[in-house]
Amino acid sequence: MSDRTGIFAGDDPFAIARRWLAEAEATEINDPNAIALATVDPDGMPDVRMVLLKEIEDAGFVFYTNYGSRKAAQIEATGKAAFVMHWKSLRRQVRVRGLVEREDGPKADAYFASRSLKSRLGAWASRQSQPLSSRAALMAQVARIAAEKGPNPPRPPFWGGYRIRPLEIEFWADGAFRLHDRFRWSREALDAPWTVTRLYP
Repeated sequence: MSDRTGIFAGDDPFAIARRWLAEAEATEINDPNAIALATVDPDGMPDVRMVLLKEIEDAGFVFYTNYGSRKAAQIEATGKAAFVMHWKSLRRQVRVRGLVEREDGPKADAYFASRSLKSRLGAWASRQSQPLSSRAALMAQVARIAAEKGPNPPRPPFWGGYRIRPLEIEFWADGAFRLHDRFRWSREALDAPWTVTRLYP
């Protein structure tokens, strides 16, 4: 596409996304890798929450969570999810829709081991999305887990990653007079070629 230049240039949407995220890491005050992750429940009711994107791979976007959480149950039921990354400092966003697969192998083990001890103990202690009687009860559970698991707890079997493999990626940048620049990369299947379309603002 002749006018896809500057910040939109490139033949690999994952490389563009990595480039934009690297720029955001220099300008966003907090959590430049935060994404609003959208799923749907069994009744088709949408759900959305903020999570931290941990890696942009050559073919997917990876985040980690508790497999007992509501988001995980919805992902497991549909195999689909969407998210948006929005950077106020850059006035840009990336929107992604795609198919989801688990990442619960050595890569998940390595990421879990890289987290702080308190975060690892918290992952073991939390029954994510379940009712909790009090913060004191949570802290007591963390203390029990610390005594039980020691200083190097392994990754819990109920905790791991998800990889979103996109069928659509949209790159959006703010334009003067609300005349934004939008380019949508889309494909019919994961092994199909990308088509890039400029969209009206």
